[in-house]
Order: sequence, then C-alpha cells, then structure tokens
Amino acid sequence: MRDKLKAIVEQSGTPAGFAFAMSVQALIVLSLVTFSIETLPNLSPATRRILWWVEAATVGLFTLEFLLRLWVADRPSQYAFSFFGMVDLAAILPFYLASGFDLRAIRSFRLLRLFRLIKLARYSKAVRRFHRALILAREELVLFFCVASILLYLSAVGIYFFENEAQPKAFASVFHSLWWAVCTLTTVGYGDVYPITVGGRIFTFAVLAVGLGVVAVPAGIVASALSAARDTDRKV
Repeated sequence: MRDKLKAIVEQSGTPAGFAFAMSVQALIVLSLVTFSIETLPNLSPATRRILWWVEAATVGLFTLEFLLRLWVADRPSQYAFSFFGMVDLAAILPFYLASGFDLRAIRSFRLLRLFRLIKLARYSKAVRRFHRALILAREELVLFFCVASILLYLSAVGIYFFENEAQPKAFASVFHSLWWAVCTLTTVGYGDVYPITVGGRIFTFAVLAVGLGVVAVPAGIVASALSAARDTDRKV
C-alpha cells in the first residue's frame, strides 16, 4: 500500500498520479481565488463564513497531503526540511496560527498562503524548465546584476552632481537620487522626479540609452537558457 501511494504522490506519469497532481493544483487555485475574494470590501457575514469553510476544507486536504508525503518518503526528516517540504508546511501553517490567536501581528502569517503558488510550481513542467534555465544562466545573471548595480550607483551619483544645486530637495543626496536612477535606468520614468538643468537632461538621455540595454540583456540571457533547457527535455 505504501509503495502504491508513493507512486501516486511522487510520480505524475501514471493516470492516478496525474489525477492526484491535477487535484492538488485545483485546490491551490481554489485557495488563491478565495484568498483574493476575502480582500473584497463589504462582504456579508454569510459570504465570509462560506469562504472560511472553503479555506478550512482546503487546508485540511493540504494537511492530509503533507502527512501523506511524510509517510511515503524514504526519509521523512529529509522531506520535512527540504525546500518543497518547507513550502508545503508554510502553505498550511497560516490557517492554524490565525485560528489559534486573535492578534493583529499573527495576521501577517496569512501572507505565507502565497507559498501555495510555489507549491503549484511543483506540478508544472514549464516552471521546472524555467528553474533549470535560471540554473544554467546563473553566472551570467549574477554578473549582469553586479554590473547593473554599479550602473545604478553611478547614475545616482551623476544626477546628484548635476541637479543637487537646482533641486536640493528632490536630489538632496546620492541616496535620494537612487529612486530617480532606478526609475530611469529601468525606463519606467514615473515623472515624479526629473532633471531641469541642461547637464542633467543630457545625462538622463545617456542613462535612458543604457537602460534599454539593461532591460534587454537579462531577457536575452534567460531566453537562451530556456532554449537550452527545452533542447535538454527533448533529448530526454
């Protein structure tokens, strides 16, 4: 019996395993939908009661799944302290913590329900492929983010020297200028802080030109890594 359950829980290639995986995915989506509905204002007490019972039933099933995975695991402690084991536990803890205490601070634990999104990723081949792609490109991505951080700091320093005298409040220090640098380097440009001097505007143009590359480079790196991961899947 234990071996049969282990095959169902850990292998989605069989009809029973596929049905189990799809059922868990459906429960996760249902839980996230009810979580979103709970944030709507002016819900009636009856609606909130229904949502609570749906959440209670969902958490009960997640708890059974967690205990089942512990039981079929070759080394239960290894599963319990693994990444997905901790995610599975984090997906159910908020309900028990929020039910046992009525303190406002405890409500922050309800944010851990978002771990169910990661739990959902376990059953997605596309997400697993994306994870492999990030592993393949991790060195390039680390190098890119280091270079981007340097460019971000240099942009903040540059705009500070150009705009500090003209706008002492908006660009009071390099730290104040970092917000402008982030918005400009990522080409978001909220417009809440902008240069008014000629030198500042010319410098902003240069930063925007660099920012186009900052946005494009990681996309190219990840796309190339995804292509390599897809080729690996096809060979397997």
